[in-house]
Amino acid sequence: MPLSNEKKKEMFWTMLLSRRLDERAWVLHRQGKIAFHISGIGQEAAQVGAVYAIEKGKDWLVPYYRDLSMLIAMGMSPTDFVMSLMGKAQEPSSGARQMPSHFSLRQANIVSHSAPVATQSPHASGIGLGIKMDGKDEVVLTTIGEGSTSQGEWYEAVNFAAIHQLPVVFLVENNRYAISVPQEKQMAVSSAADKACGLGLPGIEVDGTQMFEVYDAVKEAVDNARKGDGPSVIEAKMYRLTPHSSDDDDRSYRTREEVEHFKKEDPIIVMKEQLIEQGLMTEEEYKTLEEKAKKSVDDAVEEATRAPYPKGEEAATPVYAEEENHD
Repeated sequence: MPLSNEKKKEMFWTMLLSRRLDERAWVLHRQGKIAFHISGIGQEAAQVGAVYAIEKGKDWLVPYYRDLSMLIAMGMSPTDFVMSLMGKAQEPSSGARQMPSHFSLRQANIVSHSAPVATQSPHASGIGLGIKMDGKDEVVLTTIGEGSTSQGEWYEAVNFAAIHQLPVVFLVENNRYAISVPQEKQMAVSSAADKACGLGLPGIEVDGTQMFEVYDAVKEAVDNARKGDGPSVIEAKMYRLTPHSSDDDDRSYRTREEVEHFKKEDPIIVMKEQLIEQGLMTEEEYKTLEEKAKKSVDDAVEEATRAPYPKGEEAATPVYAEEENHD
């Protein structure tokens, strides 16, 4: 079923809200109000397009640390996100026991990844195996950066899913840099999608700045997985417009001219112009959305700032089992 015009506008709103939240996180870091931030700026179209292709509340999402837009689309509120940045007790991913952007959301079937990259891939295949053993028609969507496709865990997970025909869609968000290492210095093939061939799977390459193109590719892969045709690898190509994290100085490995060039392919600009050209949005409506996003972010920061920190005596709960008296 094709996306309705209202759904397309909803998807763009999710992109825009995520972008303004992401930008505010950088400001909060520079103000000394948070300790760390890792950004998804430039990757919003691929994330939103992909997550709208699964069934919320039924399917599973195993994301990686740049997937803020996915989490917002799946139901995480701006306040939830800012509370995680600030380490507040009520943040939903871990109750402030995990570093920011290690996303999870129990009510939405979103499973947290570990800090070592690519370890989420075997988790996704394990969930896929459980789904198949239980005879359910659920699907797992898992994401990763192109640099992490060089990790052994990714190959093992994709190979296992391929052998057992598991309902897992492996989305590679290729933002051209594995921290400070450009793609051509960390893999010998031109596309991460090409790696699927050696594992016996279809590998699809899409433009990661085109939200609806990503949606179509992931939707087809999800539908195939749901009916028992096994996993797929999809690579969405885009550009990371920010440094790797708030602790990174990207001037040491890429020029300002390169970054400025790719700002012309900013997915917010690309999708805004596309919706206006299709008559689905006007400039005035866009300005209204900008004002709405600013207020949402302002309100989230204000609410999260007022929220309490965890109590020190609760730091080990529920990390360790409680002592029990067996007398």
